[in-house]
Amino acid sequence: MKFSTTVLNRVVTSSVVAAAVVLGPIFTAVAQAESLKGAGASFPNPLYQRYAREVRKKYPNLKVNYQACGSSCGIRQTIKGTVDFGGSDAAMKNSEIKKVRRGVILVPTAGGAVSVVYNLPGVKNLKLSRTTLPLIFAGRIKRWNDARIKKDNPGVKLPNRRITPVVRADGSGTTFIFTNHLATINGYFRGRVGRGKKPRWTLRRVLKGKGNAGVANLVRRTRGGIGYVNYSFAVKNRLKSARVQNKSKQFVAPSLKAANQALGSVKFPKNYRIFVGDSNKGYPIVGLTWMMVYKNYPSKAKAAAVKKWVNWVMTEGQKYNAGLQYTRIPKSVVNRVLKDVNTKVK
Repeated sequence: MKFSTTVLNRVVTSSVVAAAVVLGPIFTAVAQAESLKGAGASFPNPLYQRYAREVRKKYPNLKVNYQACGSSCGIRQTIKGTVDFGGSDAAMKNSEIKKVRRGVILVPTAGGAVSVVYNLPGVKNLKLSRTTLPLIFAGRIKRWNDARIKKDNPGVKLPNRRITPVVRADGSGTTFIFTNHLATINGYFRGRVGRGKKPRWTLRRVLKGKGNAGVANLVRRTRGGIGYVNYSFAVKNRLKSARVQNKSKQFVAPSLKAANQALGSVKFPKNYRIFVGDSNKGYPIVGLTWMMVYKNYPSKAKAAAVKKWVNWVMTEGQKYNAGLQYTRIPKSVVNRVLKDVNTKVK
């Protein structure tokens, strides 16, 4: 049987159109599998947004969307299965891990300092000792010219102004890092407020902000205000950070170097969960942040995309940490994490 060129072209064209109709959904599914949704801690948000931009330079089809809604939100969404990965600065508890039906791996991505930021015109290099800082956030010290703060800052003219504490409104890993330190060094704070993502704040005059950005904005606008944020937010918002005492009684300002000193001796257990309550060296209010990835995903394409993302973050992505004031994860830990993710994520 002979076909004319016109007929042949029609047949080929029809076949291509039919194939496109049949295969279209498949190609769409593949493209969608390269899109990952994450949510959780605001502490690492500047870093994760940078990661998301940079990873697309190597993998143009890999799109990562991360929403900073707080660590409690990240854990909650991970348990519900509404995200492809979660974020938290407070490592999941065993009771929370058991609720994740698809299994979960905690991936440490960075570390950093939590700055004690304040708005006190004319006062630079404020020092807050291991006695005064917990009592300010427990409501025992209420004015800036309190004798205990003056003792920490000899020769500094402190105003007779009310202290306005600023804390997180949402369940926060940054709050956990901060209260974990204060509860570790002060029994009154531990009994009165406690440690946690959303502790029992007993302060009468207190402002609450959503996320690190919310706290930073409130402190910036409030004379006499004092709060706590990730160090990178303090730098970005040009807020003054207090010098606080470490276990060696040294007054130390937050910095990348001081955070590295504090986290330098940390040993990562098998599950990678670390809680630094009181460091002997460097800046004492430090912590880690984790991505929470599932062991089982609904499709091979999704699992492959998650592996690609985690592998990039833990290798090439780590070079962006220092520029945004985050510590890097040690190479020995990176190797262990990647072995776990590459063999267990399916």
